[in-house]
Amino acid sequence: MTLPSSPDFPASLLSAAQLARFHGDGYLLLPGFVADADCGRMLDVTRDHLHRAVPPIEYEAEVGYAGAPASLDAPGGRTARRLKAAWQRDPAYRDWAADARLVAILRQLFEEDPVLSLAHHNCIMTKHPDYGTATGWHRDIRYWSFTRPDLISVWLALGEENENNGALKFIPGSHRMPIAPEQMDALDFLRPEVPENRRLFTLGVTPELRRGDVVLFHSKLFHAARRNDSDRMKASVVFAYHGKSNPPLPGSRSAAAGEVAL
Repeated sequence: MTLPSSPDFPASLLSAAQLARFHGDGYLLLPGFVADADCGRMLDVTRDHLHRAVPPIEYEAEVGYAGAPASLDAPGGRTARRLKAAWQRDPAYRDWAADARLVAILRQLFEEDPVLSLAHHNCIMTKHPDYGTATGWHRDIRYWSFTRPDLISVWLALGEENENNGALKFIPGSHRMPIAPEQMDALDFLRPEVPENRRLFTLGVTPELRRGDVVLFHSKLFHAARRNDSDRMKASVVFAYHGKSNPPLPGSRSAAAGEVAL
């Protein structure tokens, strides 16, 4: 059941058990948080912008992960990995990013007013059959520059997400684990040949999501995703938030695109 939209409604806030779960596991699932009609509105815009190739778009060929098309001109080269600048694209995404219930929850978690980063995530992630590549185990903070490494990503499923179509996988509690430099490769992915990493991989879980489900996860939490082996595109809206006392470092990429106080 979708929660009421009043920012003062108590059900829009997390319980003590939910707070403990987020801080312990590093992620929290909010089932049915977004109304079906709102998801449909965002999905319609997503499909339209993909069809018209409305920039800015990041293509699988540009990311260059294993199995991606070799170039934009190769077969599947124009497969979109994400529609960037979601906040700037359409009011449907802005309305969700600033949803009063979501802001109240983020304020709880940060214990201060949240701020939306326009430099990171701020996108619609798409994963297509055939050319939608897998993503190795990584944590988002690897390329973010803030006073403290404490940000929260908010992932909204616009349709079903499961192991078969490339849903997110998490290693619970990994945001609190010490990681040695030799466990990481040059791009800060966990190296699969390292024995300690192989043990961590066995701890991975894949929450199955339905349309309208939301996952909050910490910027230091290790996560990954398989390729899409279904016959349909998967789409998710993703925004990143930080507390107002945790600004991006001056001159960094994190500070370059601006932010939105909520």
